[in-house]
Amino acid sequence: MKSKIILEDIKIYAFHGVLPEEALIGNNYIINAELHADLEKASKSDNLDDTINYAEVNEIIHQEMAIRSKLLEHVIGRIIHKIENQFPQITFIKIKLTKTVPPMPGEMKGVSVEFAKEINS
Repeated sequence: MKSKIILEDIKIYAFHGVLPEEALIGNNYIINAELHADLEKASKSDNLDDTINYAEVNEIIHQEMAIRSKLLEHVIGRIIHKIENQFPQITFIKIKLTKTVPPMPGEMKGVSVEFAKEINS
């Protein structure tokens, strides 16, 4: 059985960016996470221990977003590493991080960086 847990459009205010003013002013970010794992056991047991606790995944995302980085790639790398270590049953992880108001001219919805990683179990 193919199973996914998806955390959609988590909104967090943080202070990432290369420019010094980004460290002072901050920005709104949107994070999406997709995790693949075999969750068939949880579908039968109704036991939280048999699945991936998405509240813990959300907490990891919030913790890592609170640590300032110049690059969104660095933030995503930390998030993936921590989730991988916490939940070894994950076989695939995808994180998309969007800066909603990047310091660039022009009107846009945002700038996103997305990493997807196959994990050998």
